[in-house]
Amino acid sequence: MVGADLTDDSMYGIVLDQPYTVAGPPLVSTQGSAPEGTPYSLTEDTDADLTLVFFGYSHCPDICQMVLANIANALARLDDADRERVQVLFVTTDPARDDVATLRTYLERFDPGFVGITGDLASLQTAAQSFHVYFEEGVRLASGGYDVTHNDQVNAVDADDTVPMLWMRDTSPHDLAVDIVTLLGRPGS
Repeated sequence: MVGADLTDDSMYGIVLDQPYTVAGPPLVSTQGSAPEGTPYSLTEDTDADLTLVFFGYSHCPDICQMVLANIANALARLDDADRERVQVLFVTTDPARDDVATLRTYLERFDPGFVGITGDLASLQTAAQSFHVYFEEGVRLASGGYDVTHNDQVNAVDADDTVPMLWMRDTSPHDLAVDIVTLLGRPGS
């Protein structure tokens, strides 16, 4: 991380003893104007100083909305210079329902700068496994509902395509903002 000496004592999030190495299978992004999306790689196309990656789905009734709102709130606490250095990626765990248009509409509710990522199920699962996130294809329930499982962690990806730390869903916007500023190389307050 840029200018950060990470220890569990200095951060609100969880500092990983062994950082995860991000995989870059071919995916599709909501960036650009193509209705079918733009090719995207989690290793080649993440060029911000800090990228926050969250795996979820647009039809999630609770967790995803809360986490994305907390991220948006944390970013609103940053000054413009720091905000410019952070990218947010929402990677779907429900590619059967989360096409590019659905993701773009969903993410606009939180922050127009958030980028949605989709792709085929196998590529998404490969990417997710490198973050130690596991999910299966959504299934239709006997009750008529639809079940999609996913983790609830927000991953910090650095310029070296590694994940040195993560935050769980109960991390407050304040604590997340302080950690982001620390990761960007300045003491948080």
